[in-house]
Amino acid sequence: MRYGYFDDQRREYVITRPDTPLPWINYLGNEDYFSIISNTAGGYSFYRDARLRRITRYRYNNVPLDSGGRYIYIRDNEAQQFWSPSWQPTRHRLTEYSCRHGLGYSIIGSTYDGISAQTCYFVPLGESLEIWQLTLTNRREQPVRLSVFSSIEFALWDAQDDATNFQRNWSTGEVEIEDSVIYHKTEYRERRNHFAFFACSERLAGFDTQRDVFLGPYRGWHNPAAVERGRSFDSVAHGWAPMGSHHVKVTLEPGESRPIIFLLGYHENPRDQKFDPPDSQTVNKRTVEPVIAKYLDKDNVRAAFDALCAHYERLLGILQVETPDIHTNRMVNLWNPYQCLVTFNLSRSASFFESGIGRGIGFRDSNQDLLGSVHMIPQRARQRILDLAASQLETGGAYHQYQPLTKEGNDEIGSNFNDDPLWLVLSTAAYLKETGDWSILDELVPYDNHVGSEEPLYAHLQRSLRYTLDRLGPHRLPLIGRADWNDCLNLNTFSETPGESFQTTTNRDGKVAESIVIAGLFVLAAKEMAAIAQWRGLGGEARQHLDAAEKMTAAVREHGWDGGWFLRAYDDSGQKVGSHECDEGQIFVEPQGFCIMAGIGLDDGRAEQALAAVDERASSCSSLPTHGTTCTWARSHPTHQATKRTLASSAIPTLGS
Repeated sequence: MRYGYFDDQRREYVITRPDTPLPWINYLGNEDYFSIISNTAGGYSFYRDARLRRITRYRYNNVPLDSGGRYIYIRDNEAQQFWSPSWQPTRHRLTEYSCRHGLGYSIIGSTYDGISAQTCYFVPLGESLEIWQLTLTNRREQPVRLSVFSSIEFALWDAQDDATNFQRNWSTGEVEIEDSVIYHKTEYRERRNHFAFFACSERLAGFDTQRDVFLGPYRGWHNPAAVERGRSFDSVAHGWAPMGSHHVKVTLEPGESRPIIFLLGYHENPRDQKFDPPDSQTVNKRTVEPVIAKYLDKDNVRAAFDALCAHYERLLGILQVETPDIHTNRMVNLWNPYQCLVTFNLSRSASFFESGIGRGIGFRDSNQDLLGSVHMIPQRARQRILDLAASQLETGGAYHQYQPLTKEGNDEIGSNFNDDPLWLVLSTAAYLKETGDWSILDELVPYDNHVGSEEPLYAHLQRSLRYTLDRLGPHRLPLIGRADWNDCLNLNTFSETPGESFQTTTNRDGKVAESIVIAGLFVLAAKEMAAIAQWRGLGGEARQHLDAAEKMTAAVREHGWDGGWFLRAYDDSGQKVGSHECDEGQIFVEPQGFCIMAGIGLDDGRAEQALAAVDERASSCSSLPTHGTTCTWARSHPTHQATKRTLASSAIPTLGS
């Protein structure tokens, strides 16, 4: 079954039928405001932190799937029938349907009974709001009178609390309605200085802000009572489940088109300027009203969309390749870097599979994401490195995750994922190679965000290497801790109690289980640190790092080689993992890649032997072809070029490969 295709000219993936096997989602947003949107307009929005600043509700594992989102309903007032141009939630049989997932935007369009509707969703650069630009077109031969209803369901900010603390939450929801704008202000009066807004460009025929009134008793989003009857209830939420819905009446002549703009956004006021007038409980809207007015203008919307497209054109134009294979070109030039930017922004914290509640920004994840995006967004990469270093512990270890809103480590997950610190070395090295900005190494950064513990970033990198050397096992290989690059390889966890985490319930002393993946990663990081030290004129320190890399390489050769490939690990009993001696799981891809990237086995044929074993035992028919490749590098920063030339000619191993 085919559901879509790549449109290379428009740089979009086009979905041609709505009933995809799973929701096919896109990520909107660039800096602080983010939205997840499926091909049928499902998903949710948040400001910076998917748990602590959730703007709209979304129910995972729901029936039907992907229920809840940014929905629009269209009602033919004469025929008294209604439908959703995004297919969900009414799921009518549409004459035409398409969803075009592009770079930072999605366009969902359809035709039903001679009425075409297309909605473009995107987040403007530098703004904390999303735009829904709906365009209606009458393809009938006679005039038509329509009603348009928008709908979103507000979350009460903390997504975890919102989904569990019903005793309290059903009593706290608050809204204000002014002109065509619905303001969600739950807890604004008591302890928050932020609110959400949902605005419309047209004069309203009505509105609703109470979900159960809009939907009606024992109804769902597929058949709201307000839409069915063709008239809003003008409900004002006091507790229960606040939502937002605008009702707009439209008359279209044959062939006529009309745009309607909806805005969903987030705004903060200074704490001493929350109310207007000051002695009231009315939200001060003076600073947000100009923003709303700007983007309810279709010319400004067009300009914002053009700026967004130009933004991605510039970022992706920095590095382009040309090969004989169209699929390779498409992935390397377009979708791979776009995915890297998405993961830089969200770092696994929110997706269709990750609810945004149970974790924050991953330490390892974010350092890895930076490797694929630093050439496009070096300034943001610099700040991310410093934020990550600030969640490092004085031991050299690091919180496995931190909350993007507070930038503080996630205590619920904690640390002891023993590969984490080494990734800080690799991301910093990538940044130095890309920018030549050596000043970052002298930036003062605290440990665990504790004021007074600041040291230069360079000292953080030193502690990252020391963390590994202080935790070597019986074979002089790095102890794995809770896990290494594979979070599910928990060799020190033997849980027998339901409800315990297999990742964080450590009930072994952790002094036996070792990781060959971390060993390879350490060798690579130590070589990078040697090059950094040499560049800073610290020749003695550079030699120390190289000596540590050589000792680890020797340990891998002696105890990490299985005769035809690299072992994966030693478990808590000292037994081999990823060996020909094992009944199953005899070879793992990860240690082959990490060790070879570190240069282990390049001089004695083991690297080639290991890759041949992977090809024989673990490869599939989906392997990528290799081609002659032409690389166009659109970068001319003089410091960047000088740095690369100098490192390449240095006797010390270069930063990276």
